[in-house]
Amino acid sequence: MSNRRRCAAPLIEDPPSGKRIVGEPGMRVTKKVLLPEWWTRLKCYLDSCYKERQFATNVNHFANLVFRTGSYMSVDFPKVMLLIESSRSSGRELLHGIVNYVRLQGPWSFYWEPRGMGQPAPAGDWRPDGIILRDSERLDEMLAYQVPTVVVGHSKEQVPGMVNIITDSDRISRIAAEHLLACGLTHFAFCGFGNRPWSRARLGAFADQLRKEGYEMLSYESDEGPPGLNGWQQESAMLAAWLISLPKPVGIMGCNDDRAQQVIEACKLAGLQVPEEVAVIGADNDELVCDLADPPLSSVAINFERAGYEAATVLARLMRGEQLEQPRIDVHPTHVVERRSTNMTAVEDAQVARALQYIRSHSREPMQVDDVVRAAGVSRRVLEKRFRRVLRRSVLEEIRRARIAEITRLLVDTDASVLYIAVNTGFTGIEHIARYFRASVGMSPSEYRRSYGRV
Repeated sequence: MSNRRRCAAPLIEDPPSGKRIVGEPGMRVTKKVLLPEWWTRLKCYLDSCYKERQFATNVNHFANLVFRTGSYMSVDFPKVMLLIESSRSSGRELLHGIVNYVRLQGPWSFYWEPRGMGQPAPAGDWRPDGIILRDSERLDEMLAYQVPTVVVGHSKEQVPGMVNIITDSDRISRIAAEHLLACGLTHFAFCGFGNRPWSRARLGAFADQLRKEGYEMLSYESDEGPPGLNGWQQESAMLAAWLISLPKPVGIMGCNDDRAQQVIEACKLAGLQVPEEVAVIGADNDELVCDLADPPLSSVAINFERAGYEAATVLARLMRGEQLEQPRIDVHPTHVVERRSTNMTAVEDAQVARALQYIRSHSREPMQVDDVVRAAGVSRRVLEKRFRRVLRRSVLEEIRRARIAEITRLLVDTDASVLYIAVNTGFTGIEHIARYFRASVGMSPSEYRRSYGRV
């Protein structure tokens, strides 16, 4: 005898929501039920009902019923509006981080369209459960939805009462300053946007870091905006005149890659050589912008992908109704991606320049001060004295700086194990590299990767 039987119209109830869907009489009772993974909650309930022989269902029929009647909220997906630009590397990396979270913890239903900076579009009658957006000119319009919202900072410092994503400008500027100092430069400048709070913050942090090292700097600012061809011609002429007035050689930090690329273009107009006369570094490491520059632009890499993951994590908690102190999500820099725009050694002392070149080219190898002394061709006492005079640090401090920079790059840019990195940078094992790294950075390599590496 068949184990199937006819039953009355089944009553299907989703216990968490209390919603009910009435099926149709004649739905077949069958033992085998195949459900998508994301229907786990519903499957458990169906299984329990079957055991009591109250009903069972043909899954395809049930799915058609649910979606035909519009009662799909029994398997509720959070609906999230993403108003983040796809035209910028930072925006795309934020989106990658959000997607990584959803793949692990989702699913979510998204509203998103490709767009540029400051161009959010309303979603009509589509009402979201949460929003992640850039703080564009239409911010107030989006906040009118009155749902949990995470704001990515750009034109404003912070939006009160909201979760704000803010770049760590202090650390970004410190890394940029340390990189230019390592090139042996003694003259410095900053080029930024006067109407952007993050640019002003980076200017202040860059000046503070140089002041700690005993240097002053000059700056140039104008407002960010779409100037068009005529506007850029005027801006580039003013920028070129400023560049000509600077003492040479000079190291310049652009507030971001866009600004740094403009500096390089203005150097061409001014007849200045990059990096021999003007070394330029940006921030964001937008590979397209960096490669558009000629020579290619060095840049501070910033972990926007991790920030996107953290933003999705916080938004999910808010959508579940959890009460949080409105947190600030900091976007941390990781390291400098060096390209030709800073590939120089601005040191007149030939022996010091030779020593610096040796340290840079052997940063993956176990290195002693005596190795550098032999490469420089002078006595250790003389080399140490010249390092102090020219670079304001010792030979050993420069060796450690170069090796830590290489270890940091490998931790962030690769998935190689700490043991593999240790062996390939001249350490005897994990404990050895951990002691060396912690002495400079204040945390172990594994801790650094968890904090600043890929999600």
